[in-house]
Amino acid sequence: MDNVIVTGGSRGIGLAIAQKLARDGYRVIVVARQTSDALAAAVAKAAAAGGGAIELACFDLSDIDAIPAFVRDLRHRVGPIYGLINNAGIGPEGLLATMPNEQIERVLRLNVHAPILLTKYVVRGMMSEGRGRVINLSSIIASTGYNALSVYGATKAAMVGFTKSLSREVGRLGITVNAIAPGFIDTEMTGGLDDKDRGRIAGRSALRRLASVDDVANMAAFLIGETGRNISGVVMTVDAGSTA
Repeated sequence: MDNVIVTGGSRGIGLAIAQKLARDGYRVIVVARQTSDALAAAVAKAAAAGGGAIELACFDLSDIDAIPAFVRDLRHRVGPIYGLINNAGIGPEGLLATMPNEQIERVLRLNVHAPILLTKYVVRGMMSEGRGRVINLSSIIASTGYNALSVYGATKAAMVGFTKSLSREVGRLGITVNAIAPGFIDTEMTGGLDDKDRGRIAGRSALRRLASVDDVANMAAFLIGETGRNISGVVMTVDAGSTA
């Protein structure tokens, strides 16, 4: 059973990805600071269904100095890591001119520094194995921009550049590196919006609806599996056509 790490998998997109990959027969290691009721239910459901599995590895990714030891211990416990999905991230709203420096540093640390370092230590094992999949979660905001999300947008643009260059570094060793750029996602990114605002956002998309967490999970499964073996260095947009 191939091992796949999913960061930020206790809720939302990360949890949906973990559930989809478990159904597809992978052993999913969810990296999160703590569990959640939804994650606990997903772990139990996967165990009852058989085939794949979901387990929690508690870790705070903002503790970047501890990442090397965390990866080493995880590999010792579960064996080779086949896939890494860098999903964890934060996106606090705020104008750059008034955002506290400490908050800017926190966003950069969790959204850019942590996934790059985590990938560094995980991909070493993939290079030894001669196979592997890395998927970085970006956002359509990386290319479209959005008011009061300039720092968040910068971090998601950074992950696109990271994806493209890393794909060239490790491609000859049988490792693919791709990014997924979700748009506004139904029930997660739009949870605080009223019906009028949700309808306005959906109306801007070609399909006149919002994408869901399951749409993103299906794309991740496509890239992780044999279906994605010749796809690398690209950004797959999942936004119901809002950037068409």
